[in-house]
Amino acid sequence: MTLQTMRTAAPARALALAAALLLCQPAWSEVVDTEDPNDPSAIAMGADLVIGRPALLVATALGTAVWIVALPFTALGGNVKKSGEKLVVWPAKNTFVRCLGCATSGYQKD
Repeated sequence: MTLQTMRTAAPARALALAAALLLCQPAWSEVVDTEDPNDPSAIAMGADLVIGRPALLVATALGTAVWIVALPFTALGGNVKKSGEKLVVWPAKNTFVRCLGCATSGYQKD
């Protein structure tokens, strides 16, 4: 193969690769996630129990400490309730009320 042949073949190869990838795109777009986020698998439940809940418990404790330290400043700013919701209530709710492995918080009745 000569140098001239290699120079003319490179753009043709790139064009062929781009065309092949564009033709495959409709097949990729047909993949639809139909899994319900509140119907977790056993692996999701186990990972949530071992990793998620301890991390959220630590986040609740740290958020409470940060909220207490920042309380004078948030009181002056007038957003005590909002900061409490974000720093304390949200992690606590996701730690203790969210079903095991679920993506959204809230109590689920069986």
